[in-house]
Amino acid sequence: MEGSPGIGGRSGSDGSRAPPKIPPAMEELQSRLQETLDLLSSQELRSFRDHLKKVEPRVSQVKLELEGRSPSGLARLLAKQYYPPAAAKRVLVQVLEQLPRADLLPRWQSAAADGPVIPRKIPKRSYDCVEGELDRYDLSGRRKAFLMCVKRNRLGAHQDVLLMEDWLGQCQFENTLCIDPDKMELLGKITSFRDGLNEIKDDIGCCLVALMSHGEEGFIKMKDGEKVSLEGIFEMFNNKNCPALQEKPKIFIIQACRGERRDSGVETDDEPMDSDDGSEKRRLPTFSDYFIIYPTQADHVALRDPRTGSVMIKAMTDVFKQYGNKWHIADFFTKVNNRVVHREFNLRNEPIKVSLVMESTLTKFVYF
Repeated sequence: MEGSPGIGGRSGSDGSRAPPKIPPAMEELQSRLQETLDLLSSQELRSFRDHLKKVEPRVSQVKLELEGRSPSGLARLLAKQYYPPAAAKRVLVQVLEQLPRADLLPRWQSAAADGPVIPRKIPKRSYDCVEGELDRYDLSGRRKAFLMCVKRNRLGAHQDVLLMEDWLGQCQFENTLCIDPDKMELLGKITSFRDGLNEIKDDIGCCLVALMSHGEEGFIKMKDGEKVSLEGIFEMFNNKNCPALQEKPKIFIIQACRGERRDSGVETDDEPMDSDDGSEKRRLPTFSDYFIIYPTQADHVALRDPRTGSVMIKAMTDVFKQYGNKWHIADFFTKVNNRVVHREFNLRNEPIKVSLVMESTLTKFVYF
């Protein structure tokens, strides 16, 4: 079961998209690029984008239109695509020569531009000081998503599908849709989806499975009330059964109740183990690189509004609209949880509070 809350309060969004967190050296390159692009007129900036497509087609026209219309956005895009600085220097020189803006060439033709970027003095941030910082997962391969939703007897579920399809599209996922399945249909379609990943093993960057329906602890329910084990679905994508996803992120978004309990909230005052790795052949645990997000605590109800859709799905898309892909996925859902936890909900005229639950065996950072 899911509760349909009355929602108090409003969560604002200015619609802006903040840039993703980047290393200091790349940040310095981005800053230098913007210093140059800020000197271009609006017409020159348009010409710059046009020449860039001819000189170096690495940046797609779609990305240029979506992210490169302002000097700051274009600088950010170029820094990501042409890092290290030597590559950026080569492209900048060729494009500036065609504008022409000979007055801007010296800053990119100098020998210093070929060398490493020396960061300007910037405030020290905590993530700059972490030793052995985790790498990011390489998501340059295809991003595949499986989206299942039971709409029957779930008012607002159609809105969840629309929101999720839009979010997955913005995160560059290819989406397989499964609406109102029975148990055998779901298992058949998700098995086919998993087998498809194994067939294109080398081309996969990430997998995401979203399951939206009624549920109870450990199970999700189909349109006819039949139950499917979540553990069984998770197991289908483990390192044994889905070798295509070994050391690649497997994201599960579960929008379903986990029981009947309701949390009415409380009033608040405003005031090491040894290891022995002697094996020659590298091994992985059976379950690794998973990230699972639930809309509520174990044994508790989840919330869905008949007009706007599920509370978690709506908060996800609102946060992404405001902040884009700025954060690692765990930080992103922490922000989503912050928004959910501090909203006021009512279920049958009684106050109710929910908190998302994250489970992770990720070994690297995930940035969409």
